[in-house]
Amino acid sequence: MRVGAGTAAFLLSLSAIPISFLLNRVSAMDSPMVVFYAAAGVLLGLLLVLYLLVIGTPPKDPLFYAFAVFSFTSVIDLVISLEQDGYIKGFMGFYLKEGEPYLRSAYGILICYWDGTVHYALYLMMIAAITLRWSYRTVGLYWLGSMLISLVTLLLGTVVGKFGTEIRPAFLLNIPYVLIPIWAGKKIYRMPKALPRITADQIAMEQSKWLYRRPLDLVFIVYLLIAAAFTVFRGFIALECSFETCDTYAFDQEPYLSDPVMYPKIQMLVNMFYLVPFFGLALYGLIDPGCEWMPDLTVVFAGAIAQAQFSHIGASLHPRTAFTYRVPQDVVSSFLYANILFALGAQLLAVRCVTCSNFFLKGMPINNEELEKKVN
Repeated sequence: MRVGAGTAAFLLSLSAIPISFLLNRVSAMDSPMVVFYAAAGVLLGLLLVLYLLVIGTPPKDPLFYAFAVFSFTSVIDLVISLEQDGYIKGFMGFYLKEGEPYLRSAYGILICYWDGTVHYALYLMMIAAITLRWSYRTVGLYWLGSMLISLVTLLLGTVVGKFGTEIRPAFLLNIPYVLIPIWAGKKIYRMPKALPRITADQIAMEQSKWLYRRPLDLVFIVYLLIAAAFTVFRGFIALECSFETCDTYAFDQEPYLSDPVMYPKIQMLVNMFYLVPFFGLALYGLIDPGCEWMPDLTVVFAGAIAQAQFSHIGASLHPRTAFTYRVPQDVVSSFLYANILFALGAQLLAVRCVTCSNFFLKGMPINNEELEKKVN
């Protein structure tokens, strides 16, 4: 019986569980080079098996194979995080010792949780869309933002932080995770957009509205201003600003920002240098009509902010973080409110821009007397 491409990819992703269990019992897995070759061999072997399974009806989109392999590693990451938190044991101990020991950190555990749940779900959705020949442009852009920000923070934080002395050859396995998303991002961005079924008059009417007649956008503008200020403030803390306000906030609210693992500092710096320009562009896009790039941009950064905030919040509270750097018990509520709202605002902004995109379409008149009468 022939197995469908989507089914084959899903079953192969689940094979990560028995494969990791068996490799953990191989006595030769006590050398960094052996672990590197074994991991690389498993991934190449998986790709070959997948190719043979779908050779009769191969998917036309080459990203199918990338997403299938990534879904396998997502299950591996979920196993890593579950094992580190004590829910299971006997699966990935060899890899954490001789492969990527930095994944034992609180931040490493949290990004593994995210990769093993959210990214895994996104991979399955994109694989299903490819096999059914549906568009997955929006899902792909969300994944792209989430993937890139997690990699930048993880790789830079590992090199400059306390785990820099524990880098093994398996660290090189992250290279495909940098190159493939860049290639995938270009292909996904070039996919045709789904245009809304609306008339030119409806678009022009929406674009002729002043900001005070768009209260939801006004709320988003306030959010963007506050989020930009919050991002810059935490970026200054990461740069060890000597202002008393920064010291007080770091000590009383988010001591994790001072953790020597460096992941939180790198995260705040990445946020300051990439999210603040995004907030500025989004402000412009909400004020000036016809910014066609707004829906795509907000989706990419919604994925990035969701991943960054999930990892930061979780690592700030995780037992693997030293008690000194964990969020104090008496401010946990305010910490959660601030950080969850920071992430939630970006998700809602992306939903607004994708589902109600009239204001961002180009080439429509906005100074027409008849339209002004309709609006008023």
